[in-house]
Amino acid sequence: MEYNDINLSIRRQCELLGVNRSSLYYCPSPETEENLAIMKMIDKQYMNTPYFGSRKMSAWINRQDGYFVNRKRVQRLMKLMRLEAIYPKPNLSRPNSEHKIYPYLLKDMEIKYSNHVWSTDITYIPMKDGFMYLVAIIDWHSRYVLSWEISNTLETDFCIVALKKALKKSTPKIFNSDQGSQFTSGPYTSVLKDAGIKISMDGKGRCFDNIFIERLWRSLKYEDIYIKDYCNGYELIDGLRRYFKLYNYERPHQSLNYKMPAEVYYARS
Repeated sequence: MEYNDINLSIRRQCELLGVNRSSLYYCPSPETEENLAIMKMIDKQYMNTPYFGSRKMSAWINRQDGYFVNRKRVQRLMKLMRLEAIYPKPNLSRPNSEHKIYPYLLKDMEIKYSNHVWSTDITYIPMKDGFMYLVAIIDWHSRYVLSWEISNTLETDFCIVALKKALKKSTPKIFNSDQGSQFTSGPYTSVLKDAGIKISMDGKGRCFDNIFIERLWRSLKYEDIYIKDYCNGYELIDGLRRYFKLYNYERPHQSLNYKMPAEVYYARS
């Protein structure tokens, strides 16, 4: 059998070659300089107008000085960034034939205490010479960021690592996510089911079902990512550590009566 016939995960390839897996995952994914500039524009505009699809987004970009892009290019970049326009659609929750889709359990639910509901999401992180993906897990009641991980791929592994790190702190009653393949995969949902956690999933294309983590992304990007323009994964990790420490322990939230997330989370756990 030839090596090309063997389907090995990146983790296993690194083990066989004696390569540190983080040295691969922490290198930003490359794109052309022009595409990176366009992706950064898309990301910033999406924070303000999440209802922009590729048609409106390409029209907006073409009104900026020095840019002209066609819709297909914008579609490809938005897909790469995991961005989808938010607007009412019929048949939002058609189940994937391979992955089970769980119902949304949080409609009109009052979240009264820490570890009642956790949620997760993945976001695109623009960098000076490429981009990364960031996954985080947040407690809905306190807005406390329980864990996070970065990767330059959308493989499920880094999401599972973040989940297991969060579960070392506590266990929620309900865990909410979108219908991304990382969160609907068997290995991911198995971790939740083994811990006795109820699984909730947003309607497809409805980021406002997971509004608290969407607000986290906006704060992170405008207060840190867009300002710092990190060069590599190691710089990004150091920056995220500082930011999430500030976010959890030093940044008062109006919705928490100007308390800090950690203050609320640990007072009520």
